[in-house]
Amino acid sequence: MALFAVAMTFVDDEERRLQVRPTHREYLQTLLDAGKLHESGPYTDDSGALLIYDAESEADVRKLLADDPYTAGGVIDKTTIKEWNVVFSRVKR
Repeated sequence: MALFAVAMTFVDDEERRLQVRPTHREYLQTLLDAGKLHESGPYTDDSGALLIYDAESEADVRKLLADDPYTAGGVIDKTTIKEWNVVFSRVKR
């Protein structure tokens, strides 16, 4: 398994994002419980979010993103996926 950092930006539609957010968070909780999501959270300016996935490949991460209610809800404007090599961390893996 590898870690992947996903930086996403949201479309400029707060009402839509807030409508979809509960199901998005439920989905992320299932990924967290399954060990597929390492951590996640929005930027303080609400322009987007950073998510860290634990996956076999970038293709697996893309599948997880495709299944995210934010994707179906049209909330995500852009995503960047990078495999991430953790050098220092307080979180035990």
